[in-house]
Amino acid sequence: MVGMIPKYYLVKQRIVEMINNEEIGPDGMIPSERELMGSFGISRITAKKAIDDLVNEGYLYRIQGKGTFVKKDTLDQDLISITSCTQDIVRLGMTPSKRLLAAEVIEADRTRIKKLQLSNGEKVFKVKRVYYADNEPINLTTTYLPCKTYPLIETYDFGVASIYNILESKYNTRITKATRSIEAVLAVDEVARELRIKEGDPVLLFRAITYGMINGREIPIETFKSFYRSGKFKFYINQVHK
Repeated sequence: MVGMIPKYYLVKQRIVEMINNEEIGPDGMIPSERELMGSFGISRITAKKAIDDLVNEGYLYRIQGKGTFVKKDTLDQDLISITSCTQDIVRLGMTPSKRLLAAEVIEADRTRIKKLQLSNGEKVFKVKRVYYADNEPINLTTTYLPCKTYPLIETYDFGVASIYNILESKYNTRITKATRSIEAVLAVDEVARELRIKEGDPVLLFRAITYGMINGREIPIETFKSFYRSGKFKFYINQVHK
């Protein structure tokens, strides 16, 4: 019920919506605490909580005396090898499992349109899952797939199935490369709850766009955001001198 959702969370959702639909672009200033108080009929404490959480989650950054701004969603090439989280867990000698939190077809917002090279009004399939290693939560990942590229993708059970296995075996996709970024943020709300950690604990946030070959064309096939428990997983980056 909407009435049960905390007011600060509704404010957060609206600001994220503004960012994803590019109502506020990268480095653009978001409404001030006072403006949020007037728009939503909330207290300064509630407005500050919403902004603090979005700063902690990597959406925003502050400049003292000037305001709060939208962080650029920069991506770096080939940060780590392209493997599924399940494969990573198996390689570490642990037993993988996952829990499906959401699976739905939605209209792509401007962020997804840009990352997946879609047109206005096109749909994406959103999958949100928690991954476990030996029954301990490792990461919370939200993935978006273009429905025009993968018709009927929503008919598969991704509480069990691997996204990459389905794309490769059912849709003749050859995964080729990815652009990824990583940053340290603080866990709040759903991230803290699903990863069984305290609010304010550090986590690693990955953002990515994955590309694949389909019918001889290389196109973006997936974008995702993944929060990892920093104390439970280590990452290694292979660097090559050119």
